Amino acid sequence: MNRSSRFKWSVVLIPFSWLYGLVIWIRNTLYDNNLIKATGFSIPTISVGNITVGGTGKTPHVEYLVDLIKNQYPVAILSRGYKRRTRDFQIVSEKSASWEVGDEPLQLKNRFPDVTVAVDRKRVNGVRELMKPIPRMEVIVLDDAYQHRSIRAGYSILLIDYSRPILSDRLLPAGMLREPAINRHRAQMILVTRSPRDLKPIEMREFVNRMSLGIGQHLFFTTMHYEDLIPVFAGVEPKGLESVKNHAGGILIVSGIANPGTLYEFAKEISEQVEEIRLGDHHRYTAKDVKRIQAKLEEMGGSRSKVLILTTEKDAVKLREMEMPESIRNALYAVRIRVQFLNNDQEKFEKQIISYVASNKRSSILYKEED
Repeated sequence: MNRSSRFKWSVVLIPFSWLYGLVIWIRNTLYDNNLIKATGFSIPTISVGNITVGGTGKTPHVEYLVDLIKNQYPVAILSRGYKRRTRDFQIVSEKSASWEVGDEPLQLKNRFPDVTVAVDRKRVNGVRELMKPIPRMEVIVLDDAYQHRSIRAGYSILLIDYSRPILSDRLLPAGMLREPAINRHRAQMILVTRSPRDLKPIEMREFVNRMSLGIGQHLFFTTMHYEDLIPVFAGVEPKGLESVKNHAGGILIVSGIANPGTLYEFAKEISEQVEEIRLGDHHRYTAKDVKRIQAKLEEMGGSRSKVLILTTEKDAVKLREMEMPESIRNALYAVRIRVQFLNNDQEKFEKQIISYVASNKRSSILYKEED
């Protein structure tokens, strides 16, 4: 669909956006005025989420938070487990299947084997279940919970993709917003993700001014840093970034995420020859997909030219469950991503988070038991 066609469709869908916006306004008004009660908890709960459809780099930011907290406090991650076939509370293990618990929770468990990861479509029930074991969790990170008003998080972090400014977007279905941009004010912190590395201070100030931050709100800019390539299957050697620079054999990208553009840009830095198999977000792989990957690999020269197949860590947990020919197993690597803060703001961010946790933990003088 070309740009003109997309614009025409957007105009046609505007009345539906108004209707959708009315429903969201009524819902939020009921919560804001306590006509529908939200449940809060007496331990630190940190919500990480967005108000747009599509990827904002949420999982790497959750990983950053957990990495920051886990060595000081017992921390758990609670997710809905999007597109899983089960519905109720489950503890995720490294042996869980992606269809049971969801791809992102399984990715988080693989990244943090010693951290409790759980899924529950009812977040309030999920927190209650996580608080049962003795000793109980001291911090719970709520994955993708910004819009789940039934739970009142102690600290909310809103993610906004730099390339998709929410102030110039429309509500669904004419735009990409799940709720009005004004609702950014519910967040204690806003992280502008996927920011250009060379973003100038004056550009940052202009962005902050446009956001009209509320009292006590904090805003930081982050970008994505690509690390070494991790083999998807056991028995294959990891590859350092330097060892694959100027890779002449070519790169095949296989991804089922909302926004794979940065992965493509990364691959272009490694090789001039980049091909791509792009699938829908949270795609569940089938034998047909494996045949398609194999055919593309052979088309690019296969093992003779040492083609690398790159995927995301989210896709890797699902691809690992598939029966794969040896040629794919030996060539398939996940790209590990870490968050980096711009403007030397890492310390400021971490201080805000640890301060919130320390002030609300059970041993704090500010801590109060639940009624």
